[in-house]
Amino acid sequence: MHAKKEELPNTFEMPGAIFRMQPGQGNMMISYAEMPVGPLDAILEGLPNNSCQCPHWGYLFKGQITIQYHNGEKEVIKAGDVYYLPPGHSGSIDEESVAIEFSPEKEYNEVIEHIKKKLQALT
Repeated sequence: MHAKKEELPNTFEMPGAIFRMQPGQGNMMISYAEMPVGPLDAILEGLPNNSCQCPHWGYLFKGQITIQYHNGEKEVIKAGDVYYLPPGHSGSIDEESVAIEFSPEKEYNEVIEHIKKKLQALT
């Protein structure tokens, strides 16, 4: 499989954000995300430890993200960084960001369904 980012299915949009995802790639989800500045706490609230329970492997093309782990550790991911986020993370988008991530499909779908419900409740 290969595709231009514009060819990936547009899973959902919200003001300032676009998430394009392609499932079925060896049980992994490929996701391309354009994300606005802001905390992630509200959309993750209600998940265990109010944090994302899906691991992600990715690359940040643009922006900066601060990751907060439920054990208290923090890390800053900057444009040009390759990263791995284990389950149990939250954080904030510090600058408008663009990333591509690879995540286990089952866990990713569980988190995305939760986020979609939270976004519907906020609008």
